[in-house]
Amino acid sequence: MARSQLRVLSALDQAKTQWYHFTAIVIAGMGFLTDAYDLFCISTVTKLLGRIYYYDPTTGEPGSLPANVSSAVNGVALCGTLAGQVFFGWLGDKLGRKRVYGATLLLMVACSIGSSLSFGSSAKAVMTTLCFFRFWLGFGIGGDYPLSATIMSEYANKRTRGAFIAAVFAMQGTGILLGAAVSIIVSAIFNLIYNRPSFDEDPIGSTPPQADYVWRIVFMIGAVPALLTFYWRLNMPETARYTALVQGNVKQANVDMSRVMAVNIQAEPAMLGQIRPRDDFGLFSKEFARKHGLHLLGTCSTWFFLDIAFYSQNLFQKDVLTAVGWLPDAGTMSALEEVYNISRAQALIALCSTVPGYWFTVAFIDRIGRFTIQLMGFFMMTAFMFALSIPYYTFRDDDKYHIIFVVLYAFTFFFANFGPNSTTFIVPAEIFPARLRSTCHGISAASGKAGAIVGAFGFLYAAQDSEEGKQDAGYPTGLGVRTSLIILGAINALGFLFTFLVPETKGRSLEEISGEGDYEELPSSPLP
Repeated sequence: MARSQLRVLSALDQAKTQWYHFTAIVIAGMGFLTDAYDLFCISTVTKLLGRIYYYDPTTGEPGSLPANVSSAVNGVALCGTLAGQVFFGWLGDKLGRKRVYGATLLLMVACSIGSSLSFGSSAKAVMTTLCFFRFWLGFGIGGDYPLSATIMSEYANKRTRGAFIAAVFAMQGTGILLGAAVSIIVSAIFNLIYNRPSFDEDPIGSTPPQADYVWRIVFMIGAVPALLTFYWRLNMPETARYTALVQGNVKQANVDMSRVMAVNIQAEPAMLGQIRPRDDFGLFSKEFARKHGLHLLGTCSTWFFLDIAFYSQNLFQKDVLTAVGWLPDAGTMSALEEVYNISRAQALIALCSTVPGYWFTVAFIDRIGRFTIQLMGFFMMTAFMFALSIPYYTFRDDDKYHIIFVVLYAFTFFFANFGPNSTTFIVPAEIFPARLRSTCHGISAASGKAGAIVGAFGFLYAAQDSEEGKQDAGYPTGLGVRTSLIILGAINALGFLFTFLVPETKGRSLEEISGEGDYEELPSSPLP
């Protein structure tokens, strides 16, 4: 027979915001801080790796990673993340959120340390070892996406659930800032001790041997936040929704939630044994396709389109940073100064646009809703991409327009984070049944990482190929950065359209959204 929502779940939905909610945000959020630190800190030291391992005295230019090596070093973690999202998402539904949650952190800790200790007798060997560890680092990072989102959604009350999940995701901004800050501090210390001339003045002397320690220290520090939260993760109880709705143990769900949260949970009448849902269709069933197929298409497609645009920002980031003087020419800096300046520029971008966007979402998502924020974000990203693309070379090359150039660039990041970059993470944790929630979130997130790979490398190579072709009035013809931005604007418009496949979830219980209100009590086992 159909029943009303279980009392333990109703109590969680109605619970006042309390200390354990914030504890859960910190526990899950520290994982995301580590994720962002490990994924984005590579951009602060990539140039340094090129200077150390690929300097060629015949070129007369600072050493740089070959295109294939740079793609591997930067992209292998994204590939690992994609695989980890699917695998750990499935495992979180199969074994439980708690049992898998600590394993992702251990993997991140081990591979952060392993990355820092990358060894080899040649540049190729060192880069190969680094890529190996960064793949498995990404694999652990991938697991944090579905597990953190699902755990936070299942702990939260329905009034502030969006803000809680958004706060976990917002820790990415803190991780990006931390990665930049660590790179700034480490490079500044080494530069103070081993001060060297610029590359133009002394190509060989501009990169001291001790610079090899800089990138290793930056990677190793990424293990610290994960270690700090490992004990807390081990002591988190399983979520009540998984215990009750997937394992069917209502009594244990009551005990677990009464232990950690100040909620008044009355005993379920005649419900002291096991339950099971009447609707237990699987992911590949016709019933799932009928009830949630369009939802999954919506979460996968919008995340895919968003990440193509989001990870393509590096197409023109160098032009922006150079135009405003945040990133001087490489020949005018030593290797350590270059790390410092790249890290400072990354921190400034994060402070001016990325971090505020995340926290605007936290503040407004339970007021104006996920659907509205996602539509607005895609619309504004489309508008700013087009505004950047049409006069792109004028903005880049004319000093009069550099402020406008930077502002438009900053707003594309701001509305990505106060928009689909946050909501695509939140919604898949709310609209699917508990027994498939982590799996579907992992599939959606993996679709996003597939878009990230397309954005980070597909568009980058296309733009580079055009610049090697014919020139017209000094500007690249063919695809080029300008045309790439127009295409990215169109991709954002597709994200806007596919958002209409995703329902609004504001203020509704997870069971109401997913339709899990129908279950039956199992007969008690006879006493021996």
